[in-house]
Amino acid sequence: MTRVVVADDQPVVRLGFAAMIDAAPDLTVVGSAADGLELLALVADQAPDVAVVDVRMPHLDGIAATARICARHPATKVLILTTFDLDEYVYDALQAGASGFLLKDIPAARLVEGVRMVAEGSMLLGPNVTRRLVGDFSARASAPAPVPGLDTLTAREHEVLLAVARGLSNAEVGAELFITEQTVKSHVSEVLRKLERRDRVQLVIAAYESGLML
Repeated sequence: MTRVVVADDQPVVRLGFAAMIDAAPDLTVVGSAADGLELLALVADQAPDVAVVDVRMPHLDGIAATARICARHPATKVLILTTFDLDEYVYDALQAGASGFLLKDIPAARLVEGVRMVAEGSMLLGPNVTRRLVGDFSARASAPAPVPGLDTLTAREHEVLLAVARGLSNAEVGAELFITEQTVKSHVSEVLRKLERRDRVQLVIAAYESGLML
């Protein structure tokens, strides 16, 4: 059972999202918060697998709360939900450590699937948030930056990293490299460990930061 918390300053929205998620047989909502400070306390108390977080909240906004969660509770993945499809929110959310970014107007089924994907470590960007934004974010640096651990990857792990950076799913990576999906998962886990990254989104950023995707 995947444990989830929901944070949004609007009660109706917060309760609605919680109800949608809690209705899924494999997900359970263990708490909700009305602002960023409440969210931090809730995550510390409940240790959820996923935190569904609104960007604009009082006392501490969703981006700042995400940064603190990712620093203090690395086992908790963050899925950002917002009504604002603006580039700077995507950049800031990814830089803070968020694992996904969706707009609030998505169907309930998409929200539930998004929580599942983030819990499993998949990259999740909404249909209006393209992977190009990740590249643009990382390209803000004046020059490629060294990524610790990159030189320790095997040839196969390097191939998997490049495929993940292109946004391919495990099944798609397996089909392209002629290996099983389970083998892909093992390689991804090893790349995450070697590069000391928390999830696939951070692997994409690492690939761009290092200049591999330029």
